[in-house]
Amino acid sequence: MTTSAPSGVLSRGNIFGGVTAGIVALPLALAFGVQSGLGAQAGMYGAIFVGLFAAIFGGTPVQISGPTGPMTVVTAATVASIVALTGSVEAALPALIATFILSGVLQIGMGLTGIGSLIKFIPYPVVSGFMTGIGVIIIVLQLFPAIGQPSPPTTIDVVLSLGSAASLINISALLLTAVTIALIYAVPRITKAVPSALVALIVVTVVSSLLALNVPIIGDIPRGFPVPQVSHLFSVPTSLYSTILATAVTLAALGAIDSLLTSVVADNVTRTKHDSNRELIGQGIGNAVAGAFGGIPGAGATMRTLVNIRAGGHGRASGVIHALVLLIIMLGAGTYAALIPKAVLAGVLITVGIGILDYKALRHLTRVPRGDAAVMLVVLVVTVFFDLLLAVGIGMLMASLLFMKKMSETTDERSAVARLSALRDQHRWPDEDIPAEIEEAVLVKHLDGPLFFGFAAAFQARVAALPTVRYVVIRLDRVPFVDQSGLYALEDAVLILESKGINVLLVGLQSQPKDMLERLRIIPDLVEREHIFSTFEQSIEWLSNKLRATESA
Repeated sequence: MTTSAPSGVLSRGNIFGGVTAGIVALPLALAFGVQSGLGAQAGMYGAIFVGLFAAIFGGTPVQISGPTGPMTVVTAATVASIVALTGSVEAALPALIATFILSGVLQIGMGLTGIGSLIKFIPYPVVSGFMTGIGVIIIVLQLFPAIGQPSPPTTIDVVLSLGSAASLINISALLLTAVTIALIYAVPRITKAVPSALVALIVVTVVSSLLALNVPIIGDIPRGFPVPQVSHLFSVPTSLYSTILATAVTLAALGAIDSLLTSVVADNVTRTKHDSNRELIGQGIGNAVAGAFGGIPGAGATMRTLVNIRAGGHGRASGVIHALVLLIIMLGAGTYAALIPKAVLAGVLITVGIGILDYKALRHLTRVPRGDAAVMLVVLVVTVFFDLLLAVGIGMLMASLLFMKKMSETTDERSAVARLSALRDQHRWPDEDIPAEIEEAVLVKHLDGPLFFGFAAAFQARVAALPTVRYVVIRLDRVPFVDQSGLYALEDAVLILESKGINVLLVGLQSQPKDMLERLRIIPDLVEREHIFSTFEQSIEWLSNKLRATESA
């Protein structure tokens, strides 16, 4: 079910949303460009072109796209590896442009072949470990820029170099980083009318310039409209073809995951439904064009998308306006942007990394099933210290094996690889007898089989589309097992229903699901104990008494 958006392409909401998102994107684009190793202008080019073309051709109308933390981490590693093979950034540029364009082409192919619809099968612990790992990487890679020094290329190198960091500290740079972080967190307590990252960027840069502090700055940024760089493609060394292909596949896959996760967030906020495959096509076009102009790859950006929605953005025009705002700023403010200290950008990125960490999953680490916790931790460690796609692959394999093992332990007549059959909204189970006087106020939802990562997205979509009633009875009699993805899907479903004023009753909880719901405090914090019933008959008796009492009052 989709909600109707306000009419008018250039409505006030789209204009405000686009302008606000563009302002929020400015410091992040500069920071991600610097972190990538290709300069602040590469971040701006990426934000402009990915943002523009993903908005026009993508499948999530409210999505704001551009360089993101996860994409920049991989981009920086790609730049470092190809520079190591070629000797300099200039020599590596042809291969880098080819890599970025190819990653976009691969994303277009993923969308055309329907791969986008498979995102719902990624288990929550894999996504959580992956995103938390990305947050850790961003923070770790900014430790040296925060003290005024260039960062070693990898997290392992940073960790190994920490012993010598004390003698390298530039006190001025460290103070600028600290003040930047403090402002980013303090400004929203005073006003939310202006993005705090932008306030910190401007204020700290002005102070640094006035005091003539001896700290590294961004330096010269090319002015004027960006020029296509496709001529470089004809000078790509054949010895780099395999490297280009491997890194392009990594960027394409990561960009797909990053974008579609943001699309799901946007759906939850706007109560709409994105087109996963079209979204990948739009992101692919954006990344291919950005690469052709020397911009770094990007993806759907969660924070900027939410800013756009909250400011009133409801259609593609807001994403286009966001890109145009950045282009106008770049054409007119390059001289001033060159003065921004790298320590300020380090402060901005550290707060980005902190924001990416999945605190909810970390808090629940000792409460969720041990297998899910193990998957999350393994993915986190592999992401931080080895390879991002390898981490996702290992996590998927572990989650699948754990699921099959659990099913072999919890199924009797069914096969060891039993699947969830379906949500059967149209058919009642044999024991269901709903009195006519309460039938219109009650809707019964049936779950048959394990509530796990492969089913979570479908369950949430069905719940979001429920008609308005007073009570929903969710029957869990035939659910022997629930994993972390299923737990959070059920939690979100209850929150969606309660936001509509619908009360939720849970019936027939088996021991494992009930234990998990209690350990995560979904029971009783979200679903009161008086709304938990062993049998369907008990729930109907309670509902009948409740509704009669309400009517008599």
